[in-house]
Amino acid sequence: MNQNTLLGILIPFAGTTLGSAMVFFMKKEMNLRIQKLLLGFAAGVMMAASVWSLLIPSIDMAAGKGAAAWIPAASGFLLGMGFLLLLDTLTPHLHFTEEKPEGMPAHLKKTTMLVLAVTLHNIPEGMAVGVTFAGVLSENTMMTLAGAFALSIGIAVQNFPEGAIISMPLKSQGLSKARAFAYGSLTGIVEPAAALLTILLTGLVLPLLPYLLSFAAGAMIYVVVEELIPEAQTGEHSNISTIGVAVGFTLMMILDVALG
Repeated sequence: MNQNTLLGILIPFAGTTLGSAMVFFMKKEMNLRIQKLLLGFAAGVMMAASVWSLLIPSIDMAAGKGAAAWIPAASGFLLGMGFLLLLDTLTPHLHFTEEKPEGMPAHLKKTTMLVLAVTLHNIPEGMAVGVTFAGVLSENTMMTLAGAFALSIGIAVQNFPEGAIISMPLKSQGLSKARAFAYGSLTGIVEPAAALLTILLTGLVLPLLPYLLSFAAGAMIYVVVEELIPEAQTGEHSNISTIGVAVGFTLMMILDVALG
């Protein structure tokens, strides 16, 4: 693995860590309107990344090999959705807007389940970054280093508010600022780990690359539909989250098209 790849897979983790550090600068819980705006923004970034950085390259790669272009995109997408659904069903976790835990029953602390909820939906983001850099490393795909970095930067941008959104509730649960920061930051460590695993898997079986691209897209869209949008639309000021979606989607689309 070269230096560019290592840097690329660490950028999203840096975004989460910087966002989690906001717990040191914010005296109170994050304003509800800002929370909704940031959740919408994260959803917009992930939707655009799923289309431009993952599904379209998957379709283009399959078409370039003379296969039915829709097969890897459709099957990988559904498998990605199913994989996250399985994880969501089995893993005990708690969303910060809810009181009732989800997943298998477990006697875990509320803070632990809050951390698990964020960690769960960081997995597809890490996979997405990993599979794009795997495409660059293979050197015989249509994926570019600039495009891979565009995705990595886009996810880091949406990870920044996400880090703040998780560290602040942890502080309100009674944790010290230092521990809330550490837990918030650690939710992002799964991203480089998932990215490394995806790179290794793709390196072993290169023909799987179109399927892995669409798999990561399906997993990311699952997070958007199951978690981000419902949380952003609950209660008042839902129009603010819609604005966030528009801004996030547009920014990620511009990054991918301009740098890809």
